[in-house]
Amino acid sequence: MSFDRHLAEIAREYPEWTIWRSDAGRWWATRHHPLSSAQREAGCAMTIDADEPEGLRQLLRDQEERANSADP
Repeated sequence: MSFDRHLAEIAREYPEWTIWRSDAGRWWATRHHPLSSAQREAGCAMTIDADEPEGLRQLLRDQEERANSADP
């Protein structure tokens, strides 16, 4: 699968994030909205990165779980 297709799929799965691939080949995601203090305390990050698309997906799932557990 092409990296453009991976980008489009991940962006569709995680609309609250901006997804991109750096010139160095790393996969990145940045949240569209600031984190609450509860989310920061739960270990949420504004920006994450991974070596490959599936690694980024796993990190995004983890971040979503952390954010959901922090929200009342």
